[in-house]
Amino acid sequence: MQKVITDDLDALLNILPSHIQEPLRKQKDIKELLEVVLDLGRPPEARFPKQEVILNPKEVTEQDIDYIVSRIGSFGDDNRAGIERTLHRISAIRNRKGRIVGLTCRVGRAVFGTIKVIQDLIESGKSVLLLGRPGVGKTTMLREVARVLADDINKRVIIVDTSNEIAGDGDIPHPAIGHARRMQVKTPTMQHAVMIEAVENHMPEVIVIDEIGTELEAQAARTIAERGVQLVGTAHGNTLENLMMNPTLADLIGGIQTVTLGDEEAKRRGTQKSILERKAPPTFDIVVEIQDRDRVAIHPDVGEAVDILLRGQASAKEIRWLDENGEVKIAKEVPETGEIPLRKSKRVAKKSEAPRLYLFGVNRKRLEQIAKERQLELDFVDNPSDANLFVTSKIYYRRKPQPVRDAESANIPIYALRSNSVPQIRQLLKTLYPHDDTDQPLSFALSEAEEAVESVKSGQEAVELSPQSSYIRRLQHMIAQRHDLTSRSFGKEPQRRVKIYKEDTEV
Repeated sequence: MQKVITDDLDALLNILPSHIQEPLRKQKDIKELLEVVLDLGRPPEARFPKQEVILNPKEVTEQDIDYIVSRIGSFGDDNRAGIERTLHRISAIRNRKGRIVGLTCRVGRAVFGTIKVIQDLIESGKSVLLLGRPGVGKTTMLREVARVLADDINKRVIIVDTSNEIAGDGDIPHPAIGHARRMQVKTPTMQHAVMIEAVENHMPEVIVIDEIGTELEAQAARTIAERGVQLVGTAHGNTLENLMMNPTLADLIGGIQTVTLGDEEAKRRGTQKSILERKAPPTFDIVVEIQDRDRVAIHPDVGEAVDILLRGQASAKEIRWLDENGEVKIAKEVPETGEIPLRKSKRVAKKSEAPRLYLFGVNRKRLEQIAKERQLELDFVDNPSDANLFVTSKIYYRRKPQPVRDAESANIPIYALRSNSVPQIRQLLKTLYPHDDTDQPLSFALSEAEEAVESVKSGQEAVELSPQSSYIRRLQHMIAQRHDLTSRSFGKEPQRRVKIYKEDTEV
């Protein structure tokens, strides 16, 4: 459903040495070419959507690389160059001495029809943030956004073009951006300054910016939005949840802070006293998650979506796609309403119960999905005192917000994820369920410690627990300490185990 305006493919092929260029021109699917990769001492390679092709068994030489570099524009601080009046991008890999030892020659294409699925959002005047994996078409979409707003809507549009990817290399921008104006950026570290300069000097109605990636750029975006200028940009991350967990870019969606509620307010809300809340109105009104070139998921009200996610619930999305006739189809993605029951009882856990988890700054929906895939049972609680494991991320653990400090004061075992990534969540589940069997080792070990605590409090002199790993023994010690009891480990691995007793009891 997309019509290619031009890819200026000849301009890219002509910079290549003949022994690389000729076999490339013979490829049947050359119109689908994505990039040509040239690494010193390796055969040249062409990459297509479904295959990679060795163009010549002869290894790339320094002369080959010098030949190409002499025929393109100069490289910037980001090691990117281009070919004048085209959208192609050439990226360099350098050795420790600064010598270029590799080149990635990426085909740039101007395409009509890329924003049809979100054109009404772009024309609404609201600020729109595009997210998506590399290569999904974010920059291509930005290019057409600039053209449509400048030519069809007659708005004053300025593109802040850091790597010349949107409007091409050279002083004259590529015609694919229409009447939009382009400001180049001398070095990537100055992108935020050029963003502010564009607003102060050129009175734009719209600013288009690719790859917002630093705190300064996020602050500049907020400044621009507060001046009433429409922003359309891209940022690192595939989903809204990614931005929420990124402390550098969280300001784009309002920022996140820890708030301590009074007893009455916490009771009214039905939450713990320390909660996460959005700090400010979001810089961008709408977030578009690009899932494929013709399919997107939309958060039409970013502020509301962030608030819902911070409450541990799934946010509804609007799914749009182009059908085989090129018509826009819209559907609502309604999250599952069924919640895992929150157990508030402080009764001692039995062997068959799942671990009782209190989550702080951790993506609950993702954790539930991965646990469901592995057919594992998880029990989430809304009060830390009911949990036998406090799960947070390393970022929050290092910052030590009040909930983390409270958990440490109460000697609640804490598990800190390095990130909210799928591998890290899988590692958490592997710790909770090392063998994915019905014994549920961690759950049993923590329940056994809690039962031992009750037995000692009831008068039993001491209780010896089952042998466990050092990590689980540490959690059992913390449970004993939380109840003002004494514990120690004894025995040799793998039979080393914990004994729990009262401080004045001789064991």
